[in-house]
Amino acid sequence: MADVTSTERSRGGMSEQRRHRVRLEISREAARLFWTQGLEATSGDQIAAAVGLSTRTIWRHFRSKESCAEPIVRESVEWELASLRSWQPHQSLEEHLAEEAVRFHRELGPQEQADAGLGIKMIRLGETEPALRTAWLMACDQVEHELTGILANRLGLKPDGLEVRLHAAATSAALRVINEYVGSGLLDGADPATLGDPNLLFIADAVRRATGGAVGDAVAPSATDTARPDGGRGPADRPDGGRGPADRA
Repeated sequence: MADVTSTERSRGGMSEQRRHRVRLEISREAARLFWTQGLEATSGDQIAAAVGLSTRTIWRHFRSKESCAEPIVRESVEWELASLRSWQPHQSLEEHLAEEAVRFHRELGPQEQADAGLGIKMIRLGETEPALRTAWLMACDQVEHELTGILANRLGLKPDGLEVRLHAAATSAALRVINEYVGSGLLDGADPATLGDPNLLFIADAVRRATGGAVGDAVAPSATDTARPDGGRGPADRPDGGRGPADRA
């Protein structure tokens, strides 16, 4: 904790990187306390003592003790976001996730594993603690927001169009349900092999089903460069209601 304490004592403003590091360390200790003794029984003073900072410093970084869980919960979706950002046009979702699964197991260090475990625990606590549920839903909203841009670029749609926003919402919801399902199973002692497959194909399958097959295929590189001629509008947005010539006859 010496690094965090020295950060607190440093002169002048705190860099964004250091601020992130301090907030994450506070969040880790808060999450451990919330899990071991309960949200209601945990005080700001206890969180401060666990981190090695003053209580006043805790409140400079967080608006409430419940909000201390937000950074560690957000960490639980960072791998997903990084993976989705790197999804190349020529790859199907299945191909991409298979590669990402290998990278994930190769690069995941002890701290990242511990953070993932704490995130899972906070998501579980959110089932009975509305404030923690809010933190999880805020993280999911971040995923949906980024997905809108990612899918718009991938499918050649405008990011503010109804069609791409529906695809982003459906994909985000599928990922949220999978996270909750797998996390709950792990906490209940289930064999990880029964919760999915090592190549993460069950995630790709869920996304395809949630979006009616619209998301998951490889796309031509040109499709990621320009929006659709109709401006990314879905059938319901077009003047003819999406009807073809035969329908208008």
